[in-house]
Amino acid sequence: MAMHSQNRSRGDRALNKYCRSLRDSRLAKNASWLLLGQGVSFLVQAAYFIILARLLGTEQYGIYVAAAALAAIVAQYSSLGSGFVFMQHVSHKPERFAIYWGNILVSSLGIGSVLSALLYFVGPRLVGSASPTLLLTIAVGDCVCQQLTNASSQVFQAFDMMRITAILNTSISLARLLAAGIMLAVTRHAAAEGWAFAAMIVSVLATLGAVATITLKFGKPEFSARLFASRAYDGFIYSVSGSTTTVYNDVDKVLLGHFGMNAATAIYAVAYKIINVSNVPMTSVYTAAFPKFFRLGADGMAKTVPFARKLVKRTSVLGIATAALILVSSPLIPHVIGPNYAQSASALRWLCLIPFFRSFHLSAGDAIAGAGKQRFRLYSQLLAAGLNFALNVYLIPHYSWRGAAWASLLTDGSLGALNWIVAFYLLKRESMLGFSTSSINV
Repeated sequence: MAMHSQNRSRGDRALNKYCRSLRDSRLAKNASWLLLGQGVSFLVQAAYFIILARLLGTEQYGIYVAAAALAAIVAQYSSLGSGFVFMQHVSHKPERFAIYWGNILVSSLGIGSVLSALLYFVGPRLVGSASPTLLLTIAVGDCVCQQLTNASSQVFQAFDMMRITAILNTSISLARLLAAGIMLAVTRHAAAEGWAFAAMIVSVLATLGAVATITLKFGKPEFSARLFASRAYDGFIYSVSGSTTTVYNDVDKVLLGHFGMNAATAIYAVAYKIINVSNVPMTSVYTAAFPKFFRLGADGMAKTVPFARKLVKRTSVLGIATAALILVSSPLIPHVIGPNYAQSASALRWLCLIPFFRSFHLSAGDAIAGAGKQRFRLYSQLLAAGLNFALNVYLIPHYSWRGAAWASLLTDGSLGALNWIVAFYLLKRESMLGFSTSSINV
């Protein structure tokens, strides 16, 4: 009896110690703020895309999704990775803020405007059902405004101000929900171009608010052409990396639209949107941990890999739980979104393992990037993007949205395995060169 009491006492002390470590952990606090903000955003986004799917209907929703997917792929080059470059070089040296913030503004506004014009002229050839006006409107919102807002979030993220990042992301989602709700109440049905214009206005207002907040809080921007040129390569690597991620996430929707399968695009996009929304808790963890990967990366892969392993042990369990929840809840789709989207339930069941696979490629990928080996992560993502494109080109004409779902599963699973292979290869190479391989405490 006394032995049992002692064991229970030791267990209570261990539990209390663990709870105190979570309470005092900066990562836990940052992840909590992001999870709170993205949790609210989770509910808001769920309501938003339900209303939007009802507002546009399958045909117009499919057209809008295909055009937005094309813009999302191109938009990754708008800021030239300046937000990630900011985190890498300013998170540990805040006095560099002004010139790196200036680079964010110049690249996002300048390059984003050029890409928006390019989509206006070239986009309709890639997504046949989308008009030049629709593509231009979406491009201004995504290539210019959204990318600048994302980079603004990374500024707050670099200074561990996750509360502001959470508020900013939630406010944008809430504004889009209100806009879609008002349009549904007033018009009952809208064309893709009408909604794209409303979404663009929301993006413009969000960007102005984010830029003004940063300028008031941290100071005015400066621009250094020399610095811009010296960091352009690093930023380009981040842009290509982001683009490859978007390619294997969104090229299937572009191809579905290219082949004129607008209804199939809508069915598949609804399921994929649910996957992305359900991935919010895991994304919160890795978003909060990303600056720490850079700080640990100063000592190489020997510090980032153990950190990634501890994270993936937790997030993989979260991925399995998410998959189980998706399987159980998938029959509710036609009742919640509408009978026209009944096949989305089947698509969702096919895609349910993607959150589990993402826990692996995000953890290893962040470990590689944090140690300054971003180009190796890029190689993995280029292979994944190429595989995804090739699979979709073959499978979509034969199997419609089912082919897109199979391609997504194969791509995410392969990328998870490949990133960890690369991470262990780099760790072994460092060890052979004489670097420390000691682990760390989280």
